[in-house]
Amino acid sequence: MSLFIIVLLPFLGALLPGLMIRAGRQACFTATFLVTASAVVGLLTHLPAVLRGETISARLDWMPGLGLNVNLFLDPLGFMFAGLILGIGLLIIAYARHYLSRDDNMGEFFSYLLLFQGAMVGIVLSDNILLLLIFWELTSLASFLLIGFWKHLPEGRQGARMALAVTGMGGLALIGGMLMLGSIVGSYDLSVILENRDLVQASPLYVPALLLILLGCFTKSAQFPFHFWLPHAMAAPTPVSAYLHSATMVKAGLFLMARLWPVLSGTPEWVVIVSSAGLVTMVLGAFIAIFKHDLKALLAFSTVSHLGLITFLLGTGTGFGAMAAVFHILNHASFKAALFMSAGIVDHEAHTRDMRRLGGLRRLMPVTFVIMLLAGLSMAGIPLLNGFISKEMMLEEATHTTLFGSPLLVTVVATLGALFSAAYSFRLIAHTFFGPERDDYPAHPHDPNAGMWLPPALLIIPVVALGLFPALAEPFVKLVTGAVIGGAVELPDAHLKIWHGLNLPLALSALAVVGGLVVLALFAPLSRIWEAAPRPEAKRIFDRLIAACAGGAQWLTLRLHDGAFTRYAAIFVVTVVGLGAHAWFSGTTGAEIARPLLPVTPIAIVAWAMLIAATGFLVAAHRNRLAVLMLMGIIGLMVSVGFNHFSAPDLALTQISVEVVTIILLLLALNFLPNRTPDESGAARRIRDAVIAGAGGLAAAGLIWTILSTEVPIAPISDYHLANSYKGGGGDNVVNVILVDFRGFDTFGEIIVLGIAALVIYALTETLLSGPVRRRLLNRGHEERRAGDAHPLMMVVLTRVMMPLILMVGVYIFLRGHNDPGGGFVSGLVVAIAVVTQYMASGFAWAARRQRYPYHGIIGAGVFVAGLTGIGAWFVGQPFLTSAFGYFRIPPMEEFELATAMGFDLGVFLAVVGAVMLSLESFSRLGYRAGTETSDHAMDIDPSRDAELTPDDAGAQGKVI
Repeated sequence: MSLFIIVLLPFLGALLPGLMIRAGRQACFTATFLVTASAVVGLLTHLPAVLRGETISARLDWMPGLGLNVNLFLDPLGFMFAGLILGIGLLIIAYARHYLSRDDNMGEFFSYLLLFQGAMVGIVLSDNILLLLIFWELTSLASFLLIGFWKHLPEGRQGARMALAVTGMGGLALIGGMLMLGSIVGSYDLSVILENRDLVQASPLYVPALLLILLGCFTKSAQFPFHFWLPHAMAAPTPVSAYLHSATMVKAGLFLMARLWPVLSGTPEWVVIVSSAGLVTMVLGAFIAIFKHDLKALLAFSTVSHLGLITFLLGTGTGFGAMAAVFHILNHASFKAALFMSAGIVDHEAHTRDMRRLGGLRRLMPVTFVIMLLAGLSMAGIPLLNGFISKEMMLEEATHTTLFGSPLLVTVVATLGALFSAAYSFRLIAHTFFGPERDDYPAHPHDPNAGMWLPPALLIIPVVALGLFPALAEPFVKLVTGAVIGGAVELPDAHLKIWHGLNLPLALSALAVVGGLVVLALFAPLSRIWEAAPRPEAKRIFDRLIAACAGGAQWLTLRLHDGAFTRYAAIFVVTVVGLGAHAWFSGTTGAEIARPLLPVTPIAIVAWAMLIAATGFLVAAHRNRLAVLMLMGIIGLMVSVGFNHFSAPDLALTQISVEVVTIILLLLALNFLPNRTPDESGAARRIRDAVIAGAGGLAAAGLIWTILSTEVPIAPISDYHLANSYKGGGGDNVVNVILVDFRGFDTFGEIIVLGIAALVIYALTETLLSGPVRRRLLNRGHEERRAGDAHPLMMVVLTRVMMPLILMVGVYIFLRGHNDPGGGFVSGLVVAIAVVTQYMASGFAWAARRQRYPYHGIIGAGVFVAGLTGIGAWFVGQPFLTSAFGYFRIPPMEEFELATAMGFDLGVFLAVVGAVMLSLESFSRLGYRAGTETSDHAMDIDPSRDAELTPDDAGAQGKVI
């Protein structure tokens, strides 16, 4: 099975649970299970090749110019993690089927789970660090949804926010570090980066990149001081806790450290930072876990501790440390997932996870007791279980590791961590299952059905099998270790076996077990000391930090973002002018050649004078809104004349069309505003604003003058467009070819944005008309007397006669646009103007009654046609929106050209018409007043015809009754 399919299966499958839940919970579970099972089968098809040491790859160039390619590869390390993610995921799905109550939305839960699963598989199979970063952030978002699944619990919502804040912050740091790493090597492909160890470590960017990457890894894998988010994620349902803390999210940071081990490890910075963080996390997490009474809280801190253990092993920089880390990743996944699911069983049946209210469950829940006993003893490092062997390997590595110049420091700290680990493991078993049976359980405990205990029981098989026969795992562990070290160091000549003789690690292990039993015996007095001792509370510190950041942001926002547009404009203009002045007086544009000025004609002087006069009058009369609108139209008209004077007819056509539509839109908006703007500024503020505006205007004028009068010795891009417009796009109109071909993707995005803006206006209109504002809109009065004739006969007749002419002009402009001034955008505005005139002359009711196609649909059709035209290029092996053209002859017509760009231009045309008309129609609907007469016969001089309409007909026309 293709690697692409293995990655995509969970994402595509995430759509199924939400649909299948309508057929019942069993159908929803079956669909989810089959999706993950299919991915497992697909992964196993590559097992023979992986065992042979081969690397399977799949490549797809997506954005090669940016280095973002969908490249995947599967090596032994990726196979191990993908197997854990999908294999344990399969068991979690089966467990969740019986764990979730009928009040829980199973379809939503499984959709989130599959989304998270796909993101994790994507991380471990990515061969491009930019692609990896996308999947990395997806895991943060999906885990947020999973942790906060029980939305009714405040602790669930807070735990989700905390996890997202911490891991999101680390994700931002990781992005910076990965970009640095890619820039050092000159490639964003992991397979290339992993081959350049010397280049990376010799770079001056090595340390900054290392710090940023480790920050991302430490936050994801809950390493000190970012460990606090993980225990608070325990508010999630137990299947989520078991999945996140055994095989997936918290292992993502470990995976990335293992993946980048060949290029980042072995330096003093790596050893000190990674080993120290791992040791501190291991001891701190284990110590806190001892005194937690909640089963899941204890297991959460134990997870923190074991993640620290693996981090320490990766940080030593030796082949044996990497091998021990690989083996413990496997062991921890098996016993920790079993422990979490067992804790969920206890909570599900006894209705509590508080060990102070438990005890004596070994006879009431014998199956759960056996599962939890074996998994707990493995976590404690007891012989004949898999956790014992990896713990021995950790202690062996600790005895050979020197940190901060001390050969004993690491040994002592590692032994202390092992002792605390044994203590909380023993307490977990003893305080939950041993002791006398109680009569005050919240619910009567008993073993659940096989659907709940079978998944953790299956995980106990490798716990026992690898504990008794560790050599079974040795070939695979060494294969994965080889993928981790990547030739940076030699593969260790070590063997996985139970007995290595009487040695120091064995003595330290025995000391840890005995010490753990002593701590368990002294738990009561130690617990009283723990409760009485002052200690920092990570959650409280985090909450205060977030509150401080929010308070600071609010203070700054209130100072800068106070709702005054003039203030925003002043700050912006002053900043831009200041930076521009600094660049002007301190920089240079290189060699400059004076450009001769064009001759100044009398017409140009008159037009310039009119433009200046209109602008001056606009400033002087800016409080009269109608006068300002008229002056804006004059300015827009003069600008379009200027475009035409400088041989830019396309821009002139567009400017005139936009001006007409804008004036109509603003006239409708003025219908809801007073005639005059109130005087709100004092003389001092007006003087200040005038100075700032003057400085901004002079700066802009000076910059434009410099650009126009100076020939910069840089080849303009226009030369390329002029040379390739006809040859590459089949059109003589360079502007149109740029819009529909050279930069067609930009235009495609712009029509989508235009359509979204129109839909937003429509949605706001609907909200206003369905809310309490509607009554105020309908009953508002007129400031001035209105004309008695709402539909002047002359205007109605003129617009009816002109409409087919305007439509013909629009079609003509559309058809000629590829070779002469015009195109879809301008023709769309022209046609929209033709339709708008009907609304203006004959009224909204008359025009709306004759409207056959909804404007929403016209927008959608435009985007669809434009997108379909772009996709068509794929079928001939060309990039999206690549144009094709040819010449055809149909007798008796002359030879003519047809280009696929016409289809794209048609999409632009439809989107513009739909967006403009939907916006204007929305404003028109707001313009109704109570008592306004509407007519279906705008040209009829006999009003009695409207009286014959029934109330239903009148309502259909929009008439207010």
